[in-house]
Amino acid sequence: MKIFTLLGFLSIGVGALGAVLPLLPTTPFMILAAMCFSKSSERWHNWLLNNKIFGSCIQKWESQRCVNCKTKIISLLSMAVMGGASVGFASHGVYFKVIAGLLMCVGAYSVIRLTSCESVAVQASDKAVTQG
Repeated sequence: MKIFTLLGFLSIGVGALGAVLPLLPTTPFMILAAMCFSKSSERWHNWLLNNKIFGSCIQKWESQRCVNCKTKIISLLSMAVMGGASVGFASHGVYFKVIAGLLMCVGAYSVIRLTSCESVAVQASDKAVTQG
């Protein structure tokens, strides 16, 4: 189980980098860290769940397997603005710009693929109507 603790801290590190680097999303890595800690360390898992910034998002993910649309939009906009600025102002050549653009697309795809809480609520109400 120590491997999950190590992976949890590694995920937090990559997620923290994602908070300041435009090419990496933060939310999926924090969710991954919570999953790793849930398998290895109750102390670190609780610490992450009680975090002011990521705690509510992680709690919602663990209870409903969804992320707020607002979180997704902020993530995508910050990647687009900061990533776009990085690519636009970079003078490292075309290859750097293409690779950075592809990495932003992978990050955006991973965020978009996360289930939105609003769609979970609609599915639940549809199911209740169907069963009622």
